[in-house]
Amino acid sequence: MIERVWGYLNWLIIILLLLFILFFLILFTKVTVTLDLNHVGDNDQFKVKFRAWFGLLRYTINIPLVKIDDDGPNLIVKEEQKVGSENAIHNANHKGKEKKVTPEDVLNSIRDIKEIIEHIVGLHKIIRRFLKKIKIKKFEWHSQFGVGDAAHTGLLTGAAWAIKGSVIGVISQYLRLIAKPVVTITPEFNQYCSRTKLQCIFQFRIGQTILAGIQIIKYWKGGIPKLKNKPFSLFTN
Repeated sequence: MIERVWGYLNWLIIILLLLFILFFLILFTKVTVTLDLNHVGDNDQFKVKFRAWFGLLRYTINIPLVKIDDDGPNLIVKEEQKVGSENAIHNANHKGKEKKVTPEDVLNSIRDIKEIIEHIVGLHKIIRRFLKKIKIKKFEWHSQFGVGDAAHTGLLTGAAWAIKGSVIGVISQYLRLIAKPVVTITPEFNQYCSRTKLQCIFQFRIGQTILAGIQIIKYWKGGIPKLKNKPFSLFTN
């Protein structure tokens, strides 16, 4: 009987030890994500590849890109329907209750705005700490375009360089850019063309993602802004 109990305990210890090792293995596992975007005229391809454990685990997602209608951009507007004539609605709006705004309401609203700003800043710090742990191992962005007019193509080339510079600046500010970005723009002054190739490879640990998720959940549960007034109470009638 005692030997059987010791046998069960040994198996239990072995299972717990294996689970413990597996847990730490998952926490320190590095995930490499590769973003591939290819745009050539009307042909668009966007792939997201995940790789871990030296390529033993691989997963690829093909994301279809939305194309603009050739006839022109169309917007679907949801129409709000109201029952009754316009005069009746106008009269009903004028018969609404008047709202008093006291000095206390103004002070409470100021405190609410301060509380919301502090909450957003705190959440931004958590996300920024996590982003700083993401390593950008490769960033290449090549573009070739032309609009058929040399002057307009030159203007667009300058604007494109400004946009790419801003994007790289934001990436280097929030993420760990360990590889030198490779960025090119080739203008075609005498023909119309549009080609873009973007590849970005970044890496992070699963444990860092789990820790950031726990911090965000804990922050939202314990740090939900306690507003003294209802939202927009001073601006509603």
